Amino acid sequence: MNKIINIDQDILSGTPVFAGTRVPVKNLFDYLETGENIESFLLDFPSVQKHQVLRLLQMSEKMIGYSTNIINEDIAG
Repeated sequence: MNKIINIDQDILSGTPVFAGTRVPVKNLFDYLETGENIESFLLDFPSVQKHQVLRLLQMSEKMIGYSTNIINEDIAG
């Protein structure tokens, strides 16, 4: 499965979910924000695969880095 996130109006009204599941992506970030670890999340949501979580976190890291570069360029003007 290459797709990590699915957005479909027929699944939770278009809430981004892990592909192949009905588990909202936000649930992962909620877990991490409260100090839970990835393994705990995966135990509670067994339909989500570890590679999906790791890939999502890698994609998020890249997006944050890209956004930071844009902000820094705007400040430097």
